[in-house]
Amino acid sequence: PPGLESRVCGLIRDSYADFGPTLAAEKLRERHGIEISKACVRRIMIDAGFWVPRRQRPPKVHQPRNRRACLGELVQIDGSDHAWFEDRAPACTLLVYVDDATGRLMQLLFVPTESTQAYFAATRAYLERHGKPQAFYSDKAGVFRVNARDNAEGRGYTQFGRALFELNIDILCANTSQAKGRVERMNGVLQDRLVKELRLRRVSSMEAANAYATTFIADFNARFAKVPRSDFDAHRPLRGDEDLARIFCWREWRKVSQNLTLQYAKVMYLLEDRPESRRWIHRYGLDLERAIHQVGPPPLPSSPATRTTALRRQPKKNQTQHKAHARADI
Repeated sequence: PPGLESRVCGLIRDSYADFGPTLAAEKLRERHGIEISKACVRRIMIDAGFWVPRRQRPPKVHQPRNRRACLGELVQIDGSDHAWFEDRAPACTLLVYVDDATGRLMQLLFVPTESTQAYFAATRAYLERHGKPQAFYSDKAGVFRVNARDNAEGRGYTQFGRALFELNIDILCANTSQAKGRVERMNGVLQDRLVKELRLRRVSSMEAANAYATTFIADFNARFAKVPRSDFDAHRPLRGDEDLARIFCWREWRKVSQNLTLQYAKVMYLLEDRPESRRWIHRYGLDLERAIHQVGPPPLPSSPATRTTALRRQPKKNQTQHKAHARADI
């Protein structure tokens, strides 16, 4: 009825002008006792100019970005979850590294899922093969960016970001998937072309697929890679002091007690009581399977350690006064 439509239009204007038709119809029923279909609410909102049908909305424009000039200047990275082996094996993730200037496939690695350790392995293999690029371009996943609620600007470093910082490689995070469209489109191409190549070769495991990846990359780049605007290769060689095994590892801070013990993952590590070990209380370092490294100069000889199960107990008074910081690199 006209009177009802006028009332509904007034209520929407006053309280629900920025609501969608479905939500507005729900609130009219819940808060005002007006039983009206969402189709009627949608028509009223369109007539009043509160709602624009999707077909009438102007398309979003994503202007293309020019390619970078040099190989290695910017490398787009992403993980693609897919049934890469079809019904021959469970689905897994392919980590894809694409050069922005040339569109070349730089690195492929099949892994169970996207994780920091997976990107550590893929990036280390990339650096050992090509050298250090100027920057990586990724999405805002937690591997690349600190996404805590109280850190909307993404300040600080993740484990992966810290590793790149030590190598002087920038990490840029795209705001939209369209911004890193080169690697997104590459994912689609690989989900078609690579899946069929794996089928023809009867590859049905991540290990076999990773062994074939080098051959696929060479063939793909020979067919589709572009010529960069500049012949300069922006990759930088690794320095002699850049130990990738130590850089691409998980690091956490732990406290070392006065009695030379360190706890990690419910395990207590005990240093052998020797004069050089006592000197490490304030600059701690020992070499275990989890590679606990020293903080601060001077370098000291390694000392054996004993691993025991950590026991739960009440801390002694003033216990924190006898502890120093150490960093565990895992």
